[in-house]
Amino acid sequence: MFQLENKYFLYALGLIPIFIILYWMTNRWRKKALESYGDIAIIQQLFPDVSKAKRIWKFILFLFAFSLVIIGIVNPQSGTKLEEVKRKGADIMICLDVSNSMKAEDLQPNRLEKAKQSISKLVDKLEGDRIGIIVFGGEAYVQLPITTDYAASKLFLESINTDMIPTQGTAIGAAINLAVESFGKDEGKNKAILIITDGENHEDDAVKAAEAAAEKGITINTIGMGSVDGAPIPIYKNNVREGFRKDKNGNTIMTKLNEQTLKEIATAGNGIFIRATNSDSGLNYVMDAINKLEKKEFESKMYSDYEDRFQWFIAAAFILLLIETFLTERKSKLYEQLNLFNDKK
Repeated sequence: MFQLENKYFLYALGLIPIFIILYWMTNRWRKKALESYGDIAIIQQLFPDVSKAKRIWKFILFLFAFSLVIIGIVNPQSGTKLEEVKRKGADIMICLDVSNSMKAEDLQPNRLEKAKQSISKLVDKLEGDRIGIIVFGGEAYVQLPITTDYAASKLFLESINTDMIPTQGTAIGAAINLAVESFGKDEGKNKAILIITDGENHEDDAVKAAEAAAEKGITINTIGMGSVDGAPIPIYKNNVREGFRKDKNGNTIMTKLNEQTLKEIATAGNGIFIRATNSDSGLNYVMDAINKLEKKEFESKMYSDYEDRFQWFIAAAFILLLIETFLTERKSKLYEQLNLFNDKK
């Protein structure tokens, strides 16, 4: 198992392009300064021992050393011991709508991205609970089987987009049924389904599916993404908006939040309905509902010991800095001898 202890320091690598620009500007300024004294070719003859190649190599060594220092600060760690541990928690299946209507921008940056941000924050607050992800449009698929690996859940979450399901639609009922199957045959009131959608269900009887799940002791909570007034569905090409989706008659399609359907699903599933806004995704209400669930003890495998690997990167950076320090900008004698040999030829 691999993890980064201080991954936010990776942003410091963004300084590398700045260093390159500064190096280029410095060389340009040096060249202009020399040209102000006369012909540059004649002036360079006054410094025959200066090697431009070595100057570039010194800068490259500095960039590599800087990168290694940053990676050392980030501190890559590898898991060395896998243990069976007992944990207590609930099982949560998140059903995320990835239909085209989730591209609407009445929530910023859009409904789907807002939902993904909320799920990521939810994962950060979980302690001991297992989580799974189902994506649905016209059909439903398991994106992430139920697990305690929160890091993996975030990786899978990042890859979710509206193009991953070819069949368009909003089959909420199919997503509920698949979530129930994904829990397995274990009984108990420690299971919950969280449906995140705009509620435009056109495919099946989601309320009936919620009632069937509730009979098995599974709670269903719903989060509505979008506004009641609705918003158009943008069409992007190469990150540039080209317009909005239209119906057969050429009218712009307006996608609206169907609160009534989501309220009915939540009621049938003995859960709660929350309407997300730009300022509040309803995360606290969801966590309160999850914490009220019966906690079940289960075994899971996890890495208990992690070893720091920063020392290898710091050592390599130190060696490169030593080389950079002792590497002069003078041409080597071997280089001069080769040039002399070529001249004699």
